[in-house]
Amino acid sequence: MKYFKIRILSILLIVVLGILFFTLSPKEGSVVWGVNFSQKHSQDLGLDWKKNYTALIDDLGVKEIKLATYWDLVEPREGEYDFKDLDWQIKEAEEKGVNILFVLGRKTPRWPECHVPEWASNLNKEEQQTRISKLLEAVILRYRDSENIKMWQVENEPFFPFGECKWVDSDFLKEEVALVKSLDYKKRPVLISDSGEGSFWFKAASSGDVVGTTLYRKVWVWQLKTYISYPFPLAFYWIKSEVIEKLFNKEVICVELQAEPWGPELLYNSPLEEQEKTMNLEQFRKNIEFARGTGIEKCYLWGGEWWYWMKEKQGKLEIWEEARKLFAD
Repeated sequence: MKYFKIRILSILLIVVLGILFFTLSPKEGSVVWGVNFSQKHSQDLGLDWKKNYTALIDDLGVKEIKLATYWDLVEPREGEYDFKDLDWQIKEAEEKGVNILFVLGRKTPRWPECHVPEWASNLNKEEQQTRISKLLEAVILRYRDSENIKMWQVENEPFFPFGECKWVDSDFLKEEVALVKSLDYKKRPVLISDSGEGSFWFKAASSGDVVGTTLYRKVWVWQLKTYISYPFPLAFYWIKSEVIEKLFNKEVICVELQAEPWGPELLYNSPLEEQEKTMNLEQFRKNIEFARGTGIEKCYLWGGEWWYWMKEKQGKLEIWEEARKLFAD
């Protein structure tokens, strides 16, 4: 019955979207801007990740960070946890008044998406889930007293089939959310993210307290072997967020706004001229203005490591300086 209701709602929403796409436009409003940060991605780009992290905070003035954690970094050997890098990142945020959206679980941002340690790679699904629950417990107990962690994100786009992930289990996600809530006596909200372009967010809204959407504009589609610009108008995101807020009474925020290239190769294997086909100063500005127009009031940019790489490794400061203006507003 629940599945049937969701299907009916989906059909109704499609009809509404078809009618309203070109008849309504959301009003542009003020946006709280943040950035994503990945220690792994920064390292893969050949950067000093600590300098990258502090530059975002000290130089650009970022006050909101979506911080990715990684199972294979936190638990490199079964039952042995290494928190020193996360401790450092949390402490820096606390000392400088930076709020954190804290991402944890098996599937967290950046390729290969599911960051399973080598020792756990051959465990079956049930055995992995037991270890993931222990990981969540260890992480929550260590950081639940941090005042700067404002929200937990459990897994990354758990319903979207992207990355090197062997299984998807909605029932286990519910168990993870319940576990986080039971351990966090401060009762911070739990965010569940989903694709902005490939989902109506109903599952995410049913699973967490806050819905996180992605927002990409120009990407490489490997199935088509070509670049595409998503044709969705502003209303596509605005109406979906309005539906979620009205039907589920859940806030929608943007947890990934494209602010770096998306090409046929991973960034650290991609020539600069190829990267600039999907991200340059003009496209950066367009994406920012598009996000402003969706009516979504909080947005984390995806690409802070790349901006720093462009500045430090390529001597190109344009996007770094443009981002500085954004966070100064």
